[in-house]
Amino acid sequence: MTIEWWLTYLVTTIILSLSPGSGAINTMSTGISYGFRGALPSIAGLQVGLLIHIVLVGIGLGTLLTQSMLAFDILKWLGAGYLIWLGIQQWRTAGALDLKAVSKALPGSGLFKRAILVNLTNPKSIVFLAALFPQFIIPHQPQGIQYLILGATSIVVDIIVMIGYATLATHVAKWIKEPHQMRLLNRIFGSLFILVGTLLLFARRANT
Repeated sequence: MTIEWWLTYLVTTIILSLSPGSGAINTMSTGISYGFRGALPSIAGLQVGLLIHIVLVGIGLGTLLTQSMLAFDILKWLGAGYLIWLGIQQWRTAGALDLKAVSKALPGSGLFKRAILVNLTNPKSIVFLAALFPQFIIPHQPQGIQYLILGATSIVVDIIVMIGYATLATHVAKWIKEPHQMRLLNRIFGSLFILVGTLLLFARRANT
């Protein structure tokens, strides 16, 4: 893999990571409710989910998923259902401003596991990786190291972008002075989770 080829992939990955999706929404929501430190387990969980997708693509299961309509639909329904459920939970969350009190409601391990599921149950992510990676793999060169480079690049870029989203969220949180403002933000992010989950369902119908 040449440096020019890698730079092209790097730019592509940056653009994709910056585009708002379920991971970005989850990071922003967690950053506002739990603070920057509280968002770190969530960011780590997103990367674990991404890593699992990368491994699945590397061993060929990503291609299998793109070819199996049943497997794709099952994962899509699970992902959409989970995001919608998260949205409902977020919508119903009270407007708490004490980050220490809020952190007791869902510890770091809970935020970590939740983020893993957010990424892991997103079929569009693994299908996209399965379609994107081969475009940057040079057939006559060792493929293992190329997958490692592309995967590591994706994870590092996503970590940096998610840290940026978490930092932005903490700055937004500083302007929140009243419980009703926090309640409004919870409902905004809850609605975004529900919207993303619903869009997954409509994308499924559009592909059938």
